[in-house]
Parts: sequence; C-alpha cells; structure tokens
Amino acid sequence: MRRALVLCLAILAPLHAAWAGCAPVAMVTPRIWRAAASDETMEITFLGHASFEIVSPAGVRAVTDYNGVNIPADPPDIATMNHAHSTHYTLDPDPRIPHVLHGWAENGQRPAFDLTIQDMHVTNLPTNIRTWDGRTELYGNSIFMFETGGLCIAHLSHLHHLLESADLATLGHIDIVMVAVDGALTMSQKDAAAVVDQLQPRVVLPMHYFTRDVLTRFLDLERGKYAIDVRDSPVLDISRTSLPPVPTVIALPGGY
Repeated sequence: MRRALVLCLAILAPLHAAWAGCAPVAMVTPRIWRAAASDETMEITFLGHASFEIVSPAGVRAVTDYNGVNIPADPPDIATMNHAHSTHYTLDPDPRIPHVLHGWAENGQRPAFDLTIQDMHVTNLPTNIRTWDGRTELYGNSIFMFETGGLCIAHLSHLHHLLESADLATLGHIDIVMVAVDGALTMSQKDAAAVVDQLQPRVVLPMHYFTRDVLTRFLDLERGKYAIDVRDSPVLDISRTSLPPVPTVIALPGGY
C-alpha cells in the first residue's frame, strides 16, 4: 500500500523540482512543495547599492542586480540584472557565471524566468519603468523572487510604482523584501513604504540608499509600524525559525 501511494505521488508531482516557499499564484503548472528542514539557514550579504548575495542552505549563490562592481570574490551561480541604470547590470559579466538573467524585455519579448538550481528556485515579475525623458518603458524592470530554505525573498530592484492586485497575487507570500529607499530615482520613500505595506513581509532590507541620512529618513518613516534593527555587519544569517517575531526593518551597512 505504501509503495502504491509513493507511485501515485510520483505521477501527480511535476517533473521539475520545487519546494516550500512562496509559490506565485499564477503559475501554469501546480507544484508540490517539500517543507524545509527547521535548521536550514541561508546567508544574505549586502554587497552595496542594490546588490545582495543570497546563499541557499545547499550553497547555491545568487547575486541581485549584478553590475560587475558590487560583487563577491567568487562568481555566483545566478546573476539577476535590471537595466534602469548602468549600476544595476553589466553586459560583460564574469563568463564563469552559469545563469545570467536579464530582467528587461529584449527583442520585444517579456522577460520570464523559472529557474531551479538545487534548493533555490528563481522566478520574476516584470514591471514598467520611467525613462530619463519621462516616458514609460514596458517591462524594463523585474522583481526577482528567490525561494529557498522555506522562505521567499523578493528583490524589487528599480521598481517605480505601487503594485497592482494582480502583481500581489502573482508574487504570493513574501517573507523578506529588498526595497530601494533612495526616495528619488526609484519612487518616493512614502511610496516605498506603501509597497512594503502591500507585501507585508516579516523582514525588510533597505537598499539603494546612498547616504546614512537617506536611510535614517526611511527608518524614521517605518518606526512605529516596524521594529528597527540596525546592524554593523553586512551579513545576515536567517532561517524560517529565526525570523523576527514581529515585522522588522533590518538595515545592513553598505548602501552606496
């Protein structure tokens, strides 16, 4: 009987791997999620500007908004990019990076990624951006989602607008959000805070803040709604069991 049940589950499960975390609601193929072990810890390092290195419990490494400058010593397994500004991408990445994901439309094609490397699953939600002359570029930015260790991380990159209900449905449940808080080149700090409220994550990681004063203004804006935790180290070790008990803004140094 037990063997028959295993065979039945094997038939029902999709051919590609997937695991616990936030599955976007609007996926074509339903997934069967494997619950993360309670001791699965990931490491997040703020490299500066809008770049974070995310290391999964199995050691898979991804760098957000890989620009060739704010990068780790060794090439990651995955590099995500956006092209609102040159500080968010490079067209000459380290050739040793196996997976380079451009988060903008190319040749008229909307960017769409569904990548699984061991215990890390990466998807994206394209968004529009403003151009320097005030026009709208369709699908010029992507929110990249990283699912690993039973957690879902959303990197908003150069998001320029509030999210629509369809966006929120596609994103699903977000545990950790990385949000630009510069207040000028992306969106106002008030709007950035509104996007955080829309997503309702447990952890907020500010980025793209340039100066300490800019970061302080965002922290003051969130104070009272979120706990504030200012760190001295750019490295954050976190797991599902070590999430803070209340929604918390964790400020890591290095936002330039």
